[in-house]
Amino acid sequence: MYDIAIIGGGPAGVSAAINAKLLNKNFIWLGGVSVSKKVVLAEKIKNYPGLPDISGENFGTALKAHTESMGIELTEKVVTGIYDTGGKYTLLAGDSEYEAKTVILCIGAVNEKPIEGENEFIGRGVSYCATCDGFAYKGKTIGVLCADKRFEHEVEYLCSLAEKVYVMPMYKNCGVKAENCEIILKKPHKISGRLRVESIAFDAGEIKADGIFILRNAVAADTLLHGLKTEKGHIISDKLCATNISGVFAAGDCTGRPYQYIKAAGEGNVAVHSAIDYLAKL
Repeated sequence: MYDIAIIGGGPAGVSAAINAKLLNKNFIWLGGVSVSKKVVLAEKIKNYPGLPDISGENFGTALKAHTESMGIELTEKVVTGIYDTGGKYTLLAGDSEYEAKTVILCIGAVNEKPIEGENEFIGRGVSYCATCDGFAYKGKTIGVLCADKRFEHEVEYLCSLAEKVYVMPMYKNCGVKAENCEIILKKPHKISGRLRVESIAFDAGEIKADGIFILRNAVAADTLLHGLKTEKGHIISDKLCATNISGVFAAGDCTGRPYQYIKAAGEGNVAVHSAIDYLAKL
């Protein structure tokens, strides 16, 4: 079991990982990518102290070099669920589980709103993990909303299990090829059913399906951890980065504006110190 689980590969997550390492804590750092795309795509960063007019690409390279120089490794997995399991937290990431006494959420601002019906059908036909839940749909019909090309191997895994797969790629040039796969170049707007998912609707028409897999780069905070308080998509936290759930802290863009790298890095630092204070009281 880890003392701290840090989730997110942006400046807040990097800062948290660096400080956890410096303070000699037993931690795991999880994230979809080693440096967030938001950082890499920034044209010019002008307000980060000591690094005037640095490009996002060079800033991302510097962040990665810093962690690597300290022997810090990012476990490149998307966390799809966090559960309070009595004095500790269990994190689901792909087909792996991790346990930690505290959690620091550095998941960035998840701008994409959930599909209508998505939250209502979680665990009843809506899933975020192909390897976790795919086998339950062997021989069935499913939809897959794929937000990034790097998830295509998961889509292909689902194609090997299901009888029919409707793939909805949110990018160009989808490379999934399977006889039982049909690509739909539309985004679904509603998931419907009674006890379980039964259909997925688009602006025009719908498809019948036994379930839908939603493969995004990040999961909304209140979906990730049941009971976590949010407001307008942001995690509610105090000046010590504590959330309403004991042992869970938040840092960076996920806590709200301003969306600034220096603010994110500062909160990552504060969150680690708050987690350590919490651990000392256990």
